[in-house]
Amino acid sequence: MFSKIIRISAYALWVALCFGQLCFGQQAQQTPPVKVNILNVCSPSGDEQKEIASALGRVPRQPQFAPDFEVARGRSSLDDKSTLVQAGTGASLSSDPVTAAWVRIRREFSQPPFSNVQYSFSADSKSMIETLVLHVKDPKDLVLLSIEDTASAVTNPATMLTTNTPVNRIKLERFGKQSVVLARCAGAENGPPPDQSAYEPLFRDAVGVVARYRDALGAKRTVPEELSKVVTSHGAKGKASGNAGKSAKVSSHPNKTAPN
Repeated sequence: MFSKIIRISAYALWVALCFGQLCFGQQAQQTPPVKVNILNVCSPSGDEQKEIASALGRVPRQPQFAPDFEVARGRSSLDDKSTLVQAGTGASLSSDPVTAAWVRIRREFSQPPFSNVQYSFSADSKSMIETLVLHVKDPKDLVLLSIEDTASAVTNPATMLTTNTPVNRIKLERFGKQSVVLARCAGAENGPPPDQSAYEPLFRDAVGVVARYRDALGAKRTVPEELSKVVTSHGAKGKASGNAGKSAKVSSHPNKTAPN
């Protein structure tokens, strides 16, 4: 009788262990692995520099556009509290939301390698940002090329548009791979900035691309005109209202003249 109880207990223990291993295995299978990709935006590798140079070199110097185009304008409100992480816990935050006025211009290419180009300009009380994005027509490796530059709001948009502002960020989005990014970096904890002199040719080429497409898209004329309409519609101070984020569009139309 005693040996029978021992056999039953041993069997129960074996079942419990097997069931526990089975459940643990199922839980392990149900939990997907976490993969973290860290981009070295301050000093990309030699191969990544070649990819950036190749992408910049593929941009047509004299673009041929299809007749269709799009121009959009609007304003967006961003709660100042969202900048708490960047500003630090001791920073003083305004109760007023940060409001940005923006203009976007899009044109379609008439031939590869790119399908369309989108130029956007946004301005708030602190800074102005200019972004150029070119989408590849048949993406096999490169999906899009993005170039961005930023200037302080001490000047006006019309002045910035007549100046070749230094590019501070170049990004390549690739099909099935992590992005390649080159950005101007500041020093850590009040230290000196890293030496990025080796990347100046890439930044300089990117500035040339933005300058050519700023002219080709008629941004110098279109952006100030559209921004003035946003300010007129919502007040010179840009206070937040229920209309925040709304936009007005001039969509593609075969009888309309594209911006130039």
